[in-house]
Amino acid sequence: MTTHNTLLTTKPSQRSGYTLDGAQKLRVFLLGNRFAPGFLRQLIVYSLLTILATLFLVPFYWMVNTALKPIEQVITLPPTWIPHPIRWENFVQAMTMPYESSPPVYIYAINTSLITFNGVVATILSSAMVAYAFARMEFPGKNALFMGILGTLMIPFAVVMVPQFIIWKNLNWLDTLWPLMVPHWFGSAWNIFLLRQFFMTIPREYDEAAIMDGASRWRIFWSILLPLSKPALAAVGVFAFVFFWNDFLGPLIILSTPKNFTLTIFLVNFTVTYSRTTSWNLYMAAALIIILPCLVLFFFSQNAFLKGITISDFKR
Repeated sequence: MTTHNTLLTTKPSQRSGYTLDGAQKLRVFLLGNRFAPGFLRQLIVYSLLTILATLFLVPFYWMVNTALKPIEQVITLPPTWIPHPIRWENFVQAMTMPYESSPPVYIYAINTSLITFNGVVATILSSAMVAYAFARMEFPGKNALFMGILGTLMIPFAVVMVPQFIIWKNLNWLDTLWPLMVPHWFGSAWNIFLLRQFFMTIPREYDEAAIMDGASRWRIFWSILLPLSKPALAAVGVFAFVFFWNDFLGPLIILSTPKNFTLTIFLVNFTVTYSRTTSWNLYMAAALIIILPCLVLFFFSQNAFLKGITISDFKR
């Protein structure tokens, strides 16, 4: 019995002078570890996530790397992975280079900021109001109307592009910022759905207690529902900010005067104007400056954004 116990507690490499190579030792370690299935699963998952993250980060690193290079290093082969010297002045030059007697870049930044700020505020407020009605109120045809709103998600923008253009033309709104700001005060189908699902996760007992205290529907919405829905509102705000800041097709169709252009149109015009000079370092510098607000916003709000997405899951 003692001999048997000793044999079981002895490592395989110590039995009868038998030795294991590296692969066999790894196999014995994994098979002898009762946590091996979970360990192998995590090893595979994290390895795949690392590979995918690297694939997504390489283009971004290439853009930053190119933005900091002298022009001589941009077109050399093999490529230079670490710029030397680092040219921070590329960012200044990209933002100050004139083209076709255009206004300063800050004019485009102001226009883009106005459209984005209006769009974020309008989308959050209007979508939240409509979502509250669908989540808390009862009225005839509510489900059919909600399905109709969701059905608009399947309509491509190209289908309504020409009718909208005709409407803006009849209103004398072409070449103004109004068509890029006013429509978003009427709600967004996806954001209505997202906020409705979140509102339905909030117990109705809060509403009933507030009604007993004499609170109105508006008071319940403004003082109870909205404060409890900060994660979902943050998710909607991030979605809206990224969309309006990066919108190109809308301003391209509506705007024609350079003083009304946005940063996305500026970036395209910059590329077209200097395409023959192969100033890829300046182009990457301009692109990096333009996407920087989106990166900063997502970095500081990613926890609330992800929480809002996960909590607003498809609850019936």
